Amino acid sequence: MQSRPNVAIIGAGMAGAAASARFAGAGLDVTLFDKSRGAGGRMATRRLDGGVFDHGAQYFRARGARFADAVQRWQEAGLVAVWDADHHDDDAHPRFVGTPSMNAPVKALIGDLPVHTGNPVTALHAEGSRWRVAAEGAPDTLFDGVLIAIPSNQARTLAASAGWNPAALAKERYAPCLTLMLGYPEPVELPASMAIEDETIAWIADNSSKPDRPLPRGESDMHCVVIHATPDWSRTHLEQDMQEVIGHLYARYVGMTGIMDEPIHGDMHRWRYAQVTDPLGEPCLITPDQRLAACGDWCLGPRVEAAFDSGEAAAAALLERL
Repeated sequence: MQSRPNVAIIGAGMAGAAASARFAGAGLDVTLFDKSRGAGGRMATRRLDGGVFDHGAQYFRARGARFADAVQRWQEAGLVAVWDADHHDDDAHPRFVGTPSMNAPVKALIGDLPVHTGNPVTALHAEGSRWRVAAEGAPDTLFDGVLIAIPSNQARTLAASAGWNPAALAKERYAPCLTLMLGYPEPVELPASMAIEDETIAWIADNSSKPDRPLPRGESDMHCVVIHATPDWSRTHLEQDMQEVIGHLYARYVGMTGIMDEPIHGDMHRWRYAQVTDPLGEPCLITPDQRLAACGDWCLGPRVEAAFDSGEAAAAALLERL
């Protein structure tokens, strides 16, 4: 006989990870599911041909007390560090990055909890007062509660499969982003980061300037640069052939920076749900009479801290019912 409640979390980004730590701390059995190959969500790191690219979230700040406490613990454990200490746009709230990769704090929150990756959850099926998760390779387990911690556009379909159709999930809340990753055999002359007012490119980052990132120290290592297109340009070119997109972004990048060095690596990532444009304004959603909730940065705003706060709030709301 099961001795304590168990919960499934769909999504192993910051929101899902924060919720998982809250559930585990309360003594629940927790299982996470993510369609990607590993945990992190948009705090992802791509490892390619000897290079390490933070191709999603570039950094985060800690403004609230609870998230600041978590960041301090991670910093003491060597899981986060300040990026570019000479960057003075907000001295009171420095820019942090995960070390040695952006998803290090997410992995720390999840710890040893089981994470099923590589297959998307396609539906949630109610069996009495409990839930079955439909995904290839999913365990044959009934869960007392389910937390959907993925972008709202994706959460909408999954919630509907469970017969839950809140109006808040019907609204479009994200802008896309096309991300170009360039690898060079030698360092290039770039600022640590460049926020740009341009129709095509919004952001250029010298990824190798981040602390504890592999700098060139061997034949297989690359100097890594990450380029984010603007939301409008990304939306217009989202379904365009990726080689054409790479060509357009690379030409604009060269024109802006004057860097003529030839990269030895170039790759593109298509983020369909990159940045929150219209947050809900509430920390989470929860069904009134079922043990089903949804959370993410789309609830509170386009920040890593917002995802953390939303995940904790959703976990607390479900715990009241469990």
